[in-house]
Amino acid sequence: MALLDVSNLKVDLRTARGSVQAVRGLDFSLQRGETLGIVGESGCGKSMTALALMGLLPDNARASGSISLHDQNLLAMNETQLSQLRGDRMAMIFQEPMTSLNPLHRIGEQIAEPLRLHRKMTPRQAHQRALDLMDRVGIPNPSQRIDAYPHQLSGGQRQRVMIAMALACEPDILVADEPTTALDVTIQGQILDLIGRLVDESGMALILISHDLGVIAETVDRVLVMYAGRAVEHGPVQDVFARMAHPYTRGLFAAMPRLHEGVAAWPRPALPTIAGIVPDLHDLTDHGCAFAPRCSLADPRCGAQTPPNTALGNDHAAACWHTDQTLAEKIGGQPA
Repeated sequence: MALLDVSNLKVDLRTARGSVQAVRGLDFSLQRGETLGIVGESGCGKSMTALALMGLLPDNARASGSISLHDQNLLAMNETQLSQLRGDRMAMIFQEPMTSLNPLHRIGEQIAEPLRLHRKMTPRQAHQRALDLMDRVGIPNPSQRIDAYPHQLSGGQRQRVMIAMALACEPDILVADEPTTALDVTIQGQILDLIGRLVDESGMALILISHDLGVIAETVDRVLVMYAGRAVEHGPVQDVFARMAHPYTRGLFAAMPRLHEGVAAWPRPALPTIAGIVPDLHDLTDHGCAFAPRCSLADPRCGAQTPPNTALGNDHAAACWHTDQTLAEKIGGQPA
């Protein structure tokens, strides 16, 4: 039985131009100890999916379908019931810690808060546990830093505080939404290594949201590629990256910067790009493939009929009419 089961998840947004769907029928499941990466360009529905899981959607959004945690449908819960789960059984690391941490409260108080609310610890117990968590996530001199305010810490240290808060009650599921976006490359690596190590130690499940395929490849077991609110390809990360069957997945992979052999290779070839942009939500329809206007393989059927999920073996599938042709092509000039 899955720890988390998401079935036909839809997120509708009410806007001045009418109602639109930011997430359109998403399905996936997650076992305890399993790691799932959700990848795609900005505007593909990744963060809306995370907010729906946590019950933190904006006021103009409504989720439908089913999100089951321990066989409890989170979408049927009221705010009081969700508040008892958030920070306890489910926790989230947000993109930008400076806007997620309260600037008026010391970091020790913010780490201790979920312990007092969910674990009913005394202030002294929560303070000691906060020190232990700060040490666990690699914040130097915890006893000196525990009374600091967020603005007194570096970006990497603030993100470590966010991780400490998320881990405080040892949740079953950790959702990390672009946790390294605002950090430099060296700190990014440290934070991702830290998250991976803590997930391994605790046995919790991880959902890592990113636009970076390299980060996904090194961090998770399974990957789900989103485009225009739908899953266009999913499966074990090694299988998906070895046999990318959707043109969008291939476009993302081809656009990744690579080191070129030899210093004489100058000028270096321009990175391939995916033509066009992510469609406006108001322009999406229930028919056809949303990627068709940007796809070199698109034909009239792609614009008229929604492609089914084509099974490729080992729980790997892609929603495309041209999986055979896609698999036979080359990626960025290299054999598929």
